[in-house]
Amino acid sequence: MNKLKKSAKLLLLVGLTSILWSCRKDDGIVPEEQEQLPGQTITAVNGLYVLNEGNWGAGRASLDYYDYASGIYRRNIHGQINPDATLGLGDVGNDIKIYGSKMYIVVNGSNKVEILNVKTAQKIGEVDLTNCRYVTFHKNKAYVTAYEGVVAVIDTASLKLETKINVGQQPEEMAVIGEKLYVANSGGYNAPNYERTISVIDLATNREIKKIDVGINLHRLRVDQYGDIYVTSRGDYGAVKSAIYVVDSKTETVKKKLDIEVSNFVIDKDFAYVISTAWSNATQSETISYGKINVKDETILSGGFITDGTQADITKPYGIAVDPLSSDIYVTDARDYVTPGTLNCYDKTGKRKFSVTTGDIPAHLVFYTK
Repeated sequence: MNKLKKSAKLLLLVGLTSILWSCRKDDGIVPEEQEQLPGQTITAVNGLYVLNEGNWGAGRASLDYYDYASGIYRRNIHGQINPDATLGLGDVGNDIKIYGSKMYIVVNGSNKVEILNVKTAQKIGEVDLTNCRYVTFHKNKAYVTAYEGVVAVIDTASLKLETKINVGQQPEEMAVIGEKLYVANSGGYNAPNYERTISVIDLATNREIKKIDVGINLHRLRVDQYGDIYVTSRGDYGAVKSAIYVVDSKTETVKKKLDIEVSNFVIDKDFAYVISTAWSNATQSETISYGKINVKDETILSGGFITDGTQADITKPYGIAVDPLSSDIYVTDARDYVTPGTLNCYDKTGKRKFSVTTGDIPAHLVFYTK
């Protein structure tokens, strides 16, 4: 475990801890019919859940929790709290989101969505779904992309699969704006004939009503506070570089292309924080950088968001999230992809506050808020 800087004044304990643990502010659970969406008021952050992917085929996905009140970081809480889950969380944790009193974990290699109590992390159900990828929510429904070319609709009360909506090939991330769901299609299994569209789904009818032509091999998709959609293109890992496209959700057309290579990013208020791990087939090498975008005027800012030089300590930047209250920036390091990684916390000026050891390939982060 990395040593903490004294200025952090945090006690971070890593490893097995007691099964009996709790989060502060138990009244911080949002009613089931609601979700913490952009524009809604958040009054407190109880903690941060970290989903570790684990290597494909290894069955080493795991769940960690950083408790803000105590400053304690607990590893593998799923295994501790759910001892009857003999196979653990499963193979390749691919996404994690909170909706109401439940937490949804998409486990890609195990072909399931596992549902936990957000307060206790106790398992309360699961839904089988082949090659599932990402999850989002709207009006008591969970929407999950799956590489068979569908978005699966799950009722959040009964936890039953209701229907599947046909979209493009190998859909990835998505977001809800109003009564529409926007889905990034990748076509990642069909190289070099990648998909290049965003599917638009009418949530009243659960039908795809159009496709927006954007760019090849789409992946990450976020919405800013002005209603614009930011979606990444992974390119073809060769001549066609990765980039971010800005889509106007009112006209449903591309309004701008930002020539910045992106592997992951997050939007907080007026800024997008970008991690780039750009791979070149020509040189068989990877270039790592950190960028920042002003989403208000859609411009790439000079310099990265880490300002104290500690980016040199990060081997393989992987996951990223921003605290909705403090604007602290969390960046995970997958390191060598086979041994435990790290979680790094930076303040909003880009100076590192602390670093702590996680599970294998820490990838997806979600804040437990009030």
